[in-house]
Amino acid sequence: MAKLHYPDDLKYSEDHEWVRVQGDEAIIGITDYAQDELGDVVYVDLPWDEAGKGEVRQFARFGDIESVKATSELQSPVSGQIVRVNEELRNKPELVNSDPYGAGWMLAVKLSDPTELDKLMDADAYQSFLKGGH
Repeated sequence: MAKLHYPDDLKYSEDHEWVRVQGDEAIIGITDYAQDELGDVVYVDLPWDEAGKGEVRQFARFGDIESVKATSELQSPVSGQIVRVNEELRNKPELVNSDPYGAGWMLAVKLSDPTELDKLMDADAYQSFLKGGH
């Protein structure tokens, strides 16, 4: 089994999404653990037409991810206005597997409430959470 990676500069949700904060913007994706559990990702359904006008709410569904094993809901770790959606995932959903913290990102949002980050885990807390069987 490959060693899974959890960057220290990210925040993590119990739903296995991550967020990287850059100024007032947050980049969102799924964790290495989530992509490993899903297996080969074959399709990602994101709010493609919502960039610049749509919003996400913390812990609310923003899309779906489909793999050879299962289909799962994607839930936003933070609230905010959708700034960008990763268009590359339309034709290359496998980027979620090969580079979950880089090219496999899903959404960029303008944070509406930065204090929501306090409800998320750092890398150490997330790894402890995983060891608890989640």
